[in-house]
Formats: sequence, C-alpha cells, structure tokens
Amino acid sequence: MQFGIHTLLFNETFLERDLPLLEKCKRMGFDAVEIIPFDPDNFPARKVRAVAADLGITINTGYGMPLEYNIISPSPEVRRSGIEFSKKLIDLSNEAGARVFGGMIYCGWGYLSGRMRTEEEWKWAVDGYRQIASYACQNSNLILGIEPVNRFESHFINIAADALRFIQDVGLPNVKVHLDTFHMIREEDSIRDAVVATKGNLGYVHACENQRGIPGSGLFPWIEFFTALKAIEYDGCITIESFDPNMEKIAKLCCIWRKLADSPEELATEGLSFLKSIYGEVWR
Repeated sequence: MQFGIHTLLFNETFLERDLPLLEKCKRMGFDAVEIIPFDPDNFPARKVRAVAADLGITINTGYGMPLEYNIISPSPEVRRSGIEFSKKLIDLSNEAGARVFGGMIYCGWGYLSGRMRTEEEWKWAVDGYRQIASYACQNSNLILGIEPVNRFESHFINIAADALRFIQDVGLPNVKVHLDTFHMIREEDSIRDAVVATKGNLGYVHACENQRGIPGSGLFPWIEFFTALKAIEYDGCITIESFDPNMEKIAKLCCIWRKLADSPEELATEGLSFLKSIYGEVWR
C-alpha cells in the first residue's frame, strides 16, 4: 500500500516554483503526491517526473473538468472540446510520469441539470470517454480513475455502482473506479458493500474525513473501510485530500469555511499517522 498527499493542501498552484513541495511531501513520509495541473500550459510536467524519480516518489494527477469541457453537455461542440482537453491532460500526466489520472474527469464539475441523469447524457459520456480512454491506451499504462462525487457537485455519478456501470460500458481496461471517502459517507448505503463491489476494478482512493479534516477526527468508519480494502486485496495508493481555508480560490470551490487543523502540515502528518495505524491494525 502507498500513502499519498494532495498538493492542494499546501499550494493553490503547481508551477515550476512549486517543485520543492515534492521534497517536502517526501520528508513528511509520503510515498506519493497528487497534483492538479490547474494551469496546463505552465505545468512543469517533465521536471515533475525528474524530481519525483530522484526522490523515489510516485506521482498521480487529477482534475475537476471545467464546464466548457463537459462531455455530457447538450452541445456537441462542448463535448468535442472536452474530449480534446482530456487528451491534453493525459499527455501532461504521462509527461509527469503519473500512474493515475483521476477525479471528476468524466463530466463538468458542478454541472447540475436540475433533474436525474438521462440515458442521453449516459450515452454521450460513454461514447466520449471511450475515445479518451482509447487515446490513453495508445500512449501509456495510465489508469483513468472515475470518481463518484456527492449530489451537490454532480447529478451524474454519485456512488460506486454508477462508476462500475460506467467503466463496464466504456469497456477498456485502463478505466477504473476512484473511491473518495468524503463522498462515500454522503451517498453510499454501505461503505463495505461499495468497496467490495469494486473488486478488480478499484484503481485509486482518496482518504478524506467527513468534514475534510484530519482522518480519524470525524465520523468516517475507517476500520470498516480498510477491512473492505483488505477483503478485495487492494494494494494501490491511498491519498489524503483536503484543502486550506486560507486559499481563497480553493476554499470557495470546495466550500471550506473553517480551519480543519492548526496547519496543513499537521493535517498531513497526523492524517498519515492515523491511516498507517489503521492499516497496520487491519492488515497485521
């Protein structure tokens, strides 16, 4: 098992000046780092790969697709733009040496139609994502992680069963489920059953407390979750994802209105210690 940390806990950007953050994460004890290339034209992908190789850490990437690249949009032009932008992000992920590109990468983040998902939207998404995943297959072994998110961020894929149906309909081996505990506790009927259902199809995990604070400080049932991961023999990466309320742009996007720890470093290190202790207890 690898344990990772999300760079958005520390920085709103990831440009060349942010490269020292990788060494900081390594010093804190993390095996992997997840980066969002918010500014794709200035993302130092090749330098990320070189620094990560020197440090011996794994890189993962993620994204929340902007509405202008929404592949379930009624507009064919927007859907085509989404496919092309996804290919660009895949190229950057490959240049950075990423193992996983995950998140809300299958439709526009925050897009809410005001009604339940339609079969037409499903067809648009499956057809579009099959093109995206086929492109990724031709260029790398990159895993594409489909992350179910809560109902306030999307009406499209909210639970593990939705993600499983989606990856089965896309039908390509590089498309996997990306579980996030923050969303799971809001949407799943059973944490254990949701995890177990992904056996053989789970590609990535975000570890977040129910209130985005330090893992172990809230309501999420971590023993149940790790026991289910053990049952399906998941040995990939578990990444702590949280955000600093002092970062105005990120705080607004993710609705973080209060301090969740005394510092980002405290959230990261105490969260890592807690997750490793639960992992050790369950796996021993």
